[in-house]
Amino acid sequence: MRVLVTGASGFLGRALIAALSSSKHKVRASVRRTSAVEFPIDVAIAPLVDLKSTVDWTQSVDQVDTIVHLAGVAHAGPDIPDALYDRVNHCATAELAAAARRAGVKQLVFVSSVRAQSGPIADHVLTEADEPRPTDAYGRSKLAAESAVRDSGVPFTVLRPVLIYGPGVKGNFAALARLACSWLPLPFGLFHNHRSLLSRDNLVTAVQFVLSRTPSGETYLVADAEPVSLADIIASIRRGLGRSPGLFNMPPSLIRTALLIAGRETLWSRLSGDLVVNPNKLIRAGWRPAGNTKATLSGMAAAWRQIVQA
Repeated sequence: MRVLVTGASGFLGRALIAALSSSKHKVRASVRRTSAVEFPIDVAIAPLVDLKSTVDWTQSVDQVDTIVHLAGVAHAGPDIPDALYDRVNHCATAELAAAARRAGVKQLVFVSSVRAQSGPIADHVLTEADEPRPTDAYGRSKLAAESAVRDSGVPFTVLRPVLIYGPGVKGNFAALARLACSWLPLPFGLFHNHRSLLSRDNLVTAVQFVLSRTPSGETYLVADAEPVSLADIIASIRRGLGRSPGLFNMPPSLIRTALLIAGRETLWSRLSGDLVVNPNKLIRAGWRPAGNTKATLSGMAAAWRQIVQA
């Protein structure tokens, strides 16, 4: 299979390229900086202009069977203009989908986000049947991109992953991991909220799974099988580092008050709120998420420990 991967030099793209190449697919990596990362020797490079302006995808999509679209503004943030989210995440995706349809591409796999469906917290377990209710420009741009793919006429599958973790992760989870790696005792012993996470390896296998099937025109939430609490995340990472959890009990109401006084209400929502999704639709289709989230987090931290000690 001839596969184009956009955003190939990113956190997910590098792992996906390696997996597809090892599976003997003919892979074309679309990147803005051709020297940013070393790919397997059999991977072709498709230079890409900045997605902040109109993109002509014609050469990139020429003679490929399938596309996995990862490129975009990857994280929500207060310093990113709404228009940039729309241009990069929505308009560039619409241009890609139109080019793919003209080129006769057999499937476009668009890796969207759970934020196209929900804000950072939800008061019930989410499924694909829930009406999408994004709460910020990032989520709205991803939902608009999904609509553009759906309306383009190209055969497609949409994946909505939850927060992804793995070696080299950036963004919100990286900040949480740095906190867990500190030697500080942390006051999260009473935080028993639940959040769905997704290991990078599981997302890679989910992409490979849908690539192996006839495009469904379906949207799938993607997550590890079991949600975890904030206390679980901290304890699992510290366990992998060979340390005790180091958690003590402080009433969450006190932490909430301190964060509200500091103007960090959004951080409070992320620390204390629930965001659980049910990935059973994709599981019923045949995908099998591997591993246990707590064990995977510990294994990730153990790998960091070995690198530091090397």
